[in-house]
Amino acid sequence: MSEVKISAEPRTEFGKGGARRTRRAGKVPAVLYGHGEKPKHIALPAREFAAAIRKGGANQLFAIEVSDGTQVLALPKAIQRDPIKDSFEHVDLLLVRRGEKVTVEVPVQLTGEAAKDTLIVHDHDTLSVTADATKVPDHLEASIEGLEAGTQVTAGDVELPAGVELVADPELPVAAVTAAPTAEQLEATLPEVEVATEEAEAEVGEETAEAAEAPAAEGEETTEAKTEA
Repeated sequence: MSEVKISAEPRTEFGKGGARRTRRAGKVPAVLYGHGEKPKHIALPAREFAAAIRKGGANQLFAIEVSDGTQVLALPKAIQRDPIKDSFEHVDLLLVRRGEKVTVEVPVQLTGEAAKDTLIVHDHDTLSVTADATKVPDHLEASIEGLEAGTQVTAGDVELPAGVELVADPELPVAAVTAAPTAEQLEATLPEVEVATEEAEAEVGEETAEAAEAPAAEGEETTEAKTEA
């Protein structure tokens, strides 16, 4: 994976308020740490950072040039995102050196097509591996081509690029091939689904009716109290 050059500015405001102001300015609050150095708080240009992550993935290597003259290589270690706005809230960046080995989680992509009338269950979509900090793969591939029902692909079956070593348990299940349900089996489950749906709707109806009766009952008690008074 090629490194992406990105500029940054030192960050002097901290806490939630400072982070909000940084984001409103079109930047992402971030912290650089590692190699026993004191953490350095910086702000990254949000648009450039997002574009790099979309293209290179969560393990994109960054060559960061801070406006105070600091120049470092870093890998994202933790990325916090806003699930509603789909924006970056904060980034932890791990300082690395060329030739240094790092342990990272790399996405696993399934390739090929399994045998006819089967379903694929993707048990683990990332694997923990070690690699040169400047040569972390953006993804790994696991072939399911022609696999029959009952077959399982484990971490040990995933082909790794040169220089990349598996950290995860080789027996860790990555994907499982199961038999697709027949039309008869699907039809047999339909009555059960319909019954469950009807029961759920009935429960909701009862709860709604009870909720509607409660205010009415309270109103009656209030009226009676006023009459007695």
